[in-house]
Amino acid sequence: MKLLKDILYKVSIQGVVGSTSSSVESIAFDSREVGRRSLFVAIKGLAVDGHEYISKAIESGATAIICEVLPDDIQSGVTYVQVDDSGKALGIVSSNFYDNPSSKLKLVGVTGTNGKTTVTTLLYNLFKHLGYPTGLISTVVNRIDDKEVKATHTTPNALALNQLLSKMVEEGCEYCFMEVSSHALVQGRVEGIDFAGGVFTNISHDHLDYHKTFKEYIAAKKLLFDGLSSDAFAIVNVDDKNGPIMVQNCKAEQISYALKTGADFKTKVIENQFSGLQLNVNGLDLWVKLIGDFNAYNVTAVYAVASQFLDDQLEILAALSSLESVEGRFEYMTSDNNVIGIVDYAHTPDALKNVLKTIGNIRTGNEQVITLVGCGGDRDKTKRPLMADVACLLSDRVILTSDNPRSEDPDQIIAEMKKGVSPADFKKVLAITNREEAIKTAAALAESGDIILVAGKGHENYQEIKGERFPFDDMEILTNSFKLLNN
Repeated sequence: MKLLKDILYKVSIQGVVGSTSSSVESIAFDSREVGRRSLFVAIKGLAVDGHEYISKAIESGATAIICEVLPDDIQSGVTYVQVDDSGKALGIVSSNFYDNPSSKLKLVGVTGTNGKTTVTTLLYNLFKHLGYPTGLISTVVNRIDDKEVKATHTTPNALALNQLLSKMVEEGCEYCFMEVSSHALVQGRVEGIDFAGGVFTNISHDHLDYHKTFKEYIAAKKLLFDGLSSDAFAIVNVDDKNGPIMVQNCKAEQISYALKTGADFKTKVIENQFSGLQLNVNGLDLWVKLIGDFNAYNVTAVYAVASQFLDDQLEILAALSSLESVEGRFEYMTSDNNVIGIVDYAHTPDALKNVLKTIGNIRTGNEQVITLVGCGGDRDKTKRPLMADVACLLSDRVILTSDNPRSEDPDQIIAEMKKGVSPADFKKVLAITNREEAIKTAAALAESGDIILVAGKGHENYQEIKGERFPFDDMEILTNSFKLLNN
């Protein structure tokens, strides 16, 4: 239980009706979650406006309301706090309610279009390997040291985030590595969070259904670095032209990493094979069980972060060399007849290009590269033809299929992808709406030595169709397809 005036600390308040000396037993932004002595935060969402549920929240026991617009019906015994931005206010009050747990951890936020999951997961695994109690907040899973907590979003809502961080503190975690999405930054989900450091991986075409313009998308990512204190560090990929933009006017210590240009942490790829990467990082040799230039960037970012906290560089490198690849990120297997199958989360044109270029750098040229790719429904439509174009440019055969169509018609999504196929490439393209049939077809087309890339879903173990999730695992279906052909 907290006093309302205490959890309002640092909230930008426009006005108050009622007393802030009342007690608050819980916080809710969903009226269905309101209980006795709750503080209800009314947020204007894309689909639902929480201001319409203020009366219902009060009926359910709310004694304090945070809102952007005061209701016409002001009820006695209820305190109303008017703010400019309820989303940001929720972040701050949630942090205060849980005694600011982020300040008791060495919390590092990782943002960028691609690489967030790999960087955060590798950091978690590295620090766990070295014996430090550590937390993880990622697209795939959340972890409180050894305990697994299901992930529903890349970045949890502000209330769930602070609950999670509070549990990490209770369990004795020293570090936490966290993916920070552009949506979360714009919506104020990390408002009130104290980051020890931030990492920028890269930025490319994605989420323009939400941010509308690429400029807005860049500005959203930059919010993480704008909020860092002078005691924090900002690690940015300066091979990405937007890396320097991220740290303009940033108060934190600025640290660069790169493969192509001069940087504080500079990596050179010595050897790139399906078995792993031979790297030279700041003059030190390193072998890792990850594949491709994009993972060379990820490993360099991890090394840079670890070096901010740990002094023994050789210990960090030894720990890195022992780590496995992240689930659904260039995860590969080989069939009995020597066909290589790769499952990767690549769901943006840039990510798909990176994966296919990596395959191109490793292949002999005597084999086929068969790429299976789709695009999600209810998401950025402008990238659909681009995804097909990239697949055609860098593959010998392409199968366009369904990903997570959600509320959209998968055939219509595929039709929009086909707009990116040039007339010269039509003969190499198949359209198979059923994803399982598409994977089986790719396996049937492959001959010894060929490489199959199943892109888009990665770690996901479901397919979302018409609002319902059905069990679906790309790696499992690909493996079973290989077995059927071998029998």
